[in-house]
Parts: sequence; C-alpha cells; structure tokens
Amino acid sequence: MDCCGLLTAQKEPVPLKSVEVELQVRDHVATVVSTLNYENKEDKPLEAVFVFPLPGDAAVCHFSATIGQTQIVAEVKEKQQAREEYDDALSSGQQAFLLEESDQSPDIFSLSVGSLPPGESASIRLEYVTELAVQADDGLRFCLPAVLNPRYQPQGSEGASVQVTSVPASLVPYSLSFSARVSSPRPVSKVESNCSLDPLQYLNIEQTQATVKLAAGHKFDRDVEVLIYYKDAHQPTAVVEAGQASAKPGSLMGDPAVMLSLYPEFPQAVMSSLASCGEFVFLLDRSGSMDDHMNDSKRDQTRIGSARDTLLLLLKSLPMGCYFNIYSFGSGYEHIFPTSVEYSQKTMEEALKTVERMGADLGGTEILKPLQHIYSQPCIPNQPRQVFVFTDGEVWNTKEIISLVKNNSGSHRCFSFGIGEGASSALINGLAKEGGGHAQFITGADRMQPKVMQSLRFALQPAVVDISVTWDLPKGVSVTVLSPPITALFQGQRSLVYAQLSGQVGASSEAAEGCVTVKYSLAGHPSQNQLHFSLTPAQDTGLTVHRLAARTLIRSLEMEERESRREQDGGLKKKVVELSVQSGVSSIFTAFIAVNKGDGEAIQGPLVRRNVQTPGECYFMKNKNKSHEVWATLLALIWLHGFKMDAQEEWELLAMKAASWLRAQNAPCVTECVKAGNALLGCNVQKVALGL
Repeated sequence: MDCCGLLTAQKEPVPLKSVEVELQVRDHVATVVSTLNYENKEDKPLEAVFVFPLPGDAAVCHFSATIGQTQIVAEVKEKQQAREEYDDALSSGQQAFLLEESDQSPDIFSLSVGSLPPGESASIRLEYVTELAVQADDGLRFCLPAVLNPRYQPQGSEGASVQVTSVPASLVPYSLSFSARVSSPRPVSKVESNCSLDPLQYLNIEQTQATVKLAAGHKFDRDVEVLIYYKDAHQPTAVVEAGQASAKPGSLMGDPAVMLSLYPEFPQAVMSSLASCGEFVFLLDRSGSMDDHMNDSKRDQTRIGSARDTLLLLLKSLPMGCYFNIYSFGSGYEHIFPTSVEYSQKTMEEALKTVERMGADLGGTEILKPLQHIYSQPCIPNQPRQVFVFTDGEVWNTKEIISLVKNNSGSHRCFSFGIGEGASSALINGLAKEGGGHAQFITGADRMQPKVMQSLRFALQPAVVDISVTWDLPKGVSVTVLSPPITALFQGQRSLVYAQLSGQVGASSEAAEGCVTVKYSLAGHPSQNQLHFSLTPAQDTGLTVHRLAARTLIRSLEMEERESRREQDGGLKKKVVELSVQSGVSSIFTAFIAVNKGDGEAIQGPLVRRNVQTPGECYFMKNKNKSHEVWATLLALIWLHGFKMDAQEEWELLAMKAASWLRAQNAPCVTECVKAGNALLGCNVQKVALGL
C-alpha cells in the first residue's frame, strides 16, 4: 500500500504534519515540551483526533494552541465539563482543543483538535514532567514512545477502548525532531541512545551541562530511548522549591515543596549473604502480539524470543533449594507444574525444554486471571514469593491489574519486564511499584543480561521491613509527606519522597538545615541512613518539584477512590479535581480545554472527523470496512431521527431494516457510538429511539 505524505489509506489528508520534542533534564527529573503542528488541507472544517502515548508517571502540566497569531492557553477543568465546553465551542463555530487521559491507562492521552477551518494551521504545545528511572548500569532512562501498541480489552470488560493499532512507524506521515539539554550538580560522563545522536556538546568546563540531538535523517520507526550517565551517580540529594507566588499560602502550590532522592547503603555483611531460598513464579505473555518484532526491523528478534531468552537466563541462575513454577497466558493460561516445585537439575531441565518450545500462540492478553490464580495458591513457609512478569503490556485494564497486585502486596514481591518497543510504562512500572519490586524494559539484545541479573539480585535480597522516615526541621517549620509510605528498598536503587513544607520556611536563616532519617530492618539488623539538606530554595527548577509532588498525590488519591468507590460519596474524586485544577496537572477526572473565543459562526452541516494515525494504522485500515459500514449506518439513523422526523413515513421501514442489520453485526460499544454520533451531528437521539 502506498502510504506517504499527509494521506490516510483512503487518500484523505491527515492533518498532523510534524512533532518537535525538547527535553530538559535536571539531575534525574525531565521536563518535556512537545509541539505538534497541524494543517487542514480539506475544504471543510476539520476535527482531528490524535491518540498518543506518554510515560505512565508523567505529570502533564501545560497545554496551549497557536492558530495564526492567536495563542490560547488551556485550563484544567472537570472532565465532563471540559467535554461539554468543547462540544459547545464546536457547534458555535469556535476553535477548540481537548486533551484528556484515558480512563483505563494513565499512559494514553487523546488530543481533539476541533473546528480547524480549511487551509488553517495550528500548533499544539504540550509540556510534562517525569522522573527518570535508574538502570542496572546506573544510567538514567528517558523514553519517548514513538509507538502506541494496540491494547487488548478482555471480553466482558466495561468501557470502550480507543482503537489503535501499530506496525511500522515509518509509515506514519509526520516527522520528528528531538533535542536534549542535560544539567546536574555532578559531571555528565556520557549520553547514549538506541537512535543515532550527534556528538555530545558540553556547555561548561566542569562538564555539568551538555546538549545532544538526534542525528539528521532519523526515521520515526522506534521509541527514542536516551540513557544519561553521571559521575558519582549514587549521591542522596534534596531539592527545596519555593511556592508559587500567586497560589494560596498553606496550599500545595503555595507552600515550598521538597523532593528527596534517597540511595540506601546496606551493611556489607548482610549483602554478602544473599538468600538462597524463595518461591519464584514466572508469568510469560504468549499473546499474539508477542510474535511481533522487538522493533520495526524484520531482522530483529521477536518479543516472544526475547522473553524466552530472558526467562531461560533467569531459570539457569536460580539458587539450588528454592522453589519455582512457570505460568504462560494469552486468552487463557497454562502452568508447567500443578504447584511450585523444588529447584533441582531435573526440574530445571524439564522447565528449560518446555520454555524453549513456547510460542506466541495463546490469543489475547488476559493477565488478570493467571495473577488471581497465583495469589490463590498458599505460600510456602520460609520461601518468600517473588513473581516475575514478562509482557509487552498490550492490555486495556491496566488499573484493574495494578489494583490486584497492590491488594496482594503483603504476600509477594512483583518484578516486571516490559518486552519490546512501546511496552506500556504504566503497566510495567505500576506492577513493580505496587508489588514492592523493580521494573525493567527490554528493547533489544543489548543490555539484557545486566538488567535480568539485577532484578534477580534484588529478588534474592532479604526484604527490607519496618521502614520509617523521620524529619528534623527548624522550629516553626512543619512537613506534610505527599508520597505513599516506602514499601521496598533495594541496594543502590533510588527512592523518591515528596513533601510540603509549611510555616516559617522562608524566615529561617540562610544556613538553616533539615535532616531526614530513614530507618529499616534488614535480615534482623536494624539500620539507618541520614540526609542533611539546606532549606534554601533552588533557583532553576520552576515548579517542577511541585508538579511531580501533585502528580504523586493525585495518583494515590485516584487509586484510593477506585478501591473505595462503593463506600464513599465522591469526596475523593472532588479532592482529585480540586488538586488537579489548582496544580494544573492532569488526572483521570479532569481534562485540558482551550477555546478560541473569537468571532465564530455556527457550523452549517457536520464537521469532518479525522483520527490521526498512530504507527501502522494505515496498514490495518483495509480490515476495517465492516466497522466503517456500522458507523456510517448509525450516523445515517441518527441524522434521520434528528433532522427528518417530518418525513418519517418515507424512511421508517428502511430504518427498521438498518437497525436490524446493526443488531446482527454485534458491534461493540454501540452506546458510546450513539453518544459520539449525537455529539458529531449536534443531536440528542436516544439509543432506544433507533431501535437498538
């Protein structure tokens, strides 16, 4: 299929022209500014919908649009209110933009660009902040997802998924430019990437500031992964950030905030004797998508091949005397042994032979049921359970899965491996975070071994228990910790704590200090680490710390709201909305809305809607003719009921036939489609009136 320029598979213009990304890294925190440039080459007003991935822990904090010489800065509002304002603006002929997070997974956003006049261009600016994860070789990992993999929705699950597909991203008709600026208190030793980079440019003699960008001719055919290395990386730090002058004192944004980066150093005597016991449960994704290649190069290994290699390496490295079992899943699940067995030469060889034969042949990606089965099995006395999950993360019910892991976190630790380009960071990081384990991303054969062995070493470390964090601050200064309690500590791994400082923080002297003490018990040995820090606010962080702190608190409240939805009265949702609006950070209950309130005329006739293709959608479009027929038939029925009731006797029998045909198609999400059709046509026709 010829798919180039600004064309869909039907040769219709695609409005997204280019994406520009600027990355600013300060120590281990990144600020990312993405600019998306659109152009309407049609002869009708256009609504474009672009679904795209962001890191699962990103805090989206700015959204604006420029049309001609006019710039509109978006506001954060309650999601339903924002959607209604967007629809009202479109029907009034005003330009409007809506950015919202997926209800099911926090790493998927949809951007609606509404009522773009013929021939008009628009530039969308999106800004988010995120923490960079520490890798096995001490590099800090930033990933710009170029690929939004299809997300599998289990049968019978609620909620409509955004239909996205992904094959070669090189087919996508828009370009990418990417540049990064890195600064740190410590020298930058090197910057590496899976893509070709121009040489690193240092900006000062101390080599604490540097810039780098993608080499010319970059093809947008994979995630852009950047690894940043500092000298003396394992230094605990604290950053105090002044509050926002315009915000109310005593509020999160009005008070100073502090971000602590803690690197616990465990006693060497304890670390030299890693555990030789444990129950290791491996859960391998064998869904159809695991047969895809690790990236778009057909010469590359498949995801299932990479996952097999990872699992084989772990199996060969387990200590004698432990227990283990291997589950694999797709639409259903299988296990090698009925229950976990003792690790021996015989059981290892049996498992190796079985794993080597495993293919991506089990259908969909239903991870919930095997996890529920694993958690239903009794734990083996004196054998701490460690669950290892290998998946490309192509699931839609991310939050449901993470809640299950959290609810069982007292009985196990969960270590996750994201396999291949575009693995869901929300799922992979969420599993490890709520399961008290560690997350790794395997995107190629390089660097696989150190990542795998690091996770195994972490699993063999005795669990750290009785973790407490205490604060010693000057008189008149108090602290409110915003992060959830620390539940897991690993040697050499960073733990982040966000807190709000209240009282006379600014009134304290220049030399005023705070002190944080982390106490814990490891293999029966009580230990502690201390960090002294200045209360003088940093000068160059803007509101980065506040936004990350707000994001941390919002995510905690969202999970609490989900778990207590039946017992509470909406108070937690209200709290999330208030915090999101106050901080300007997105949440599941809010959206960014921007409306150009200039002179607009009410639109005569429907807007043209274009779903801007994510990588590979044009490749699969030829299989979607049936869904196009369903959508077109539904729109025709809504239009007849909405605008032609005076001639109902002329079309009534035809409409009954159309409704009967629609019912026979068993099309999913009809209710959502009726809502979308009403919004598109400006009608209010009920589903029952259509005979559905």
